[in-house]
Amino acid sequence: MGLILDNDERAYLEEIKHLENWCQENNLLLNVSKTKELIVDCSKKQERHYQPVRIRGTTMERVDSFRYLGVHILQDLSWSRHTNSLAKKAHQHLYHLRRLMDFRLPSKVLQNFYTCTIESILTGNITVWFGNSTKQDRQALQRAVRSAEHITHTELPDLQTIYYKRFQTKARRIVKGPTHPNNRLFSLLSQSKFWPGTKYSWSVIVDMFYIEKMTSEWGLFKVSAIDLTIQAEDISV
Repeated sequence: MGLILDNDERAYLEEIKHLENWCQENNLLLNVSKTKELIVDCSKKQERHYQPVRIRGTTMERVDSFRYLGVHILQDLSWSRHTNSLAKKAHQHLYHLRRLMDFRLPSKVLQNFYTCTIESILTGNITVWFGNSTKQDRQALQRAVRSAEHITHTELPDLQTIYYKRFQTKARRIVKGPTHPNNRLFSLLSQSKFWPGTKYSWSVIVDMFYIEKMTSEWGLFKVSAIDLTIQAEDISV
């Protein structure tokens, strides 16, 4: 992820070049066909034109969205596409939950099945996207939880509660880990056990990203989704 200031892309392009050189020095090969570039421009200025990124002579594809570690990331940093995908998967698994109910299995067994299959889908990487999702998106996901409650005849934790617990757990780990790169972004409130969150207040990205360098105005971000499946070249030992 690179931050571009004053329309100067040199630092961003140099960082990609350093990664390419490091891979070559360590006998690794980047899969350029699976590497994507996404531009998030939050400025209110007119549309800008940006230099294409080239790796080993091949131009990296520029997209308006991509799926990274199971999360759909869009150019406008909205999460409707991701939440719609989660809701669809959850409702598909509700069918299996109803089939288990037809076999008159105990509620405890049905609840365990829900936790392992449906809840794990709804809460995957929830600390990344839930905080900035819309009310409509959250309600669509919560409907799947209510349907599961009706099937299992048990009370299930709502997504808001799960989000708060996981976010607080993650924040505690960051605060207690002085070597964590985001440790300096959190500070403990006086006479309180809660953290105010990051020291910055950009409403659009506060629940999603931690940015080290900031300016008083909206900046431009370019995200390169480097394919994690790096192919190794022949190595002689």
